[in-house]
Amino acid sequence: MLARLRRDARGVTLLEFGLIAPPLMLTIMAIGDMGYQSYWRAVARGVLEKAARAASVGTLNDTQFDAYITQQMRAISARNASPPHIVKKSYYNFSRVGKPEKITSDTAPLGVYNSGDCYEDANGNGSFDASGGSTGLGSADDIVYYEVTLSQPRLFPMARLLGWSATQSVTVSTMVRNQPWANQATPTVRCS
Repeated sequence: MLARLRRDARGVTLLEFGLIAPPLMLTIMAIGDMGYQSYWRAVARGVLEKAARAASVGTLNDTQFDAYITQQMRAISARNASPPHIVKKSYYNFSRVGKPEKITSDTAPLGVYNSGDCYEDANGNGSFDASGGSTGLGSADDIVYYEVTLSQPRLFPMARLLGWSATQSVTVSTMVRNQPWANQATPTVRCS
């Protein structure tokens, strides 16, 4: 009976399928999840760039920009997705994006803003800012940096098996120069 059981091949296919199916299904779900995230990023980038172009020519104001982004992202995201986090900062020129306000006369220690230094007050708030830029869409000929972050639960429940978080996030950004519908205001130089 033991020899007959050893030669019996019935059920081998079922056993092999049981060993192969879980990793195969996990791989297929991981590919689907990463593919959806790539699709989501591409569509979000397209929506952001379309809105940024419209804002650069004055078609959308600050509030309309946020409403457009929120509406479009709601259409491509899951029902229980978080609302998008939108950042809009305007700069005088491309070389100042993401940098502190420009120091025009520097005293020791050099390269650091301190008492006695003069700087370009690019955002017009009367104080030196290490982050630079003004919040909002800016004015004529300004460079506007846009960033949108989206978060939603993953499509497939296999995230924990792979050590991934239960939510996926996508961040897209772009920079656009506003059209020169007026003269660009030059930053005021202030000294402390």
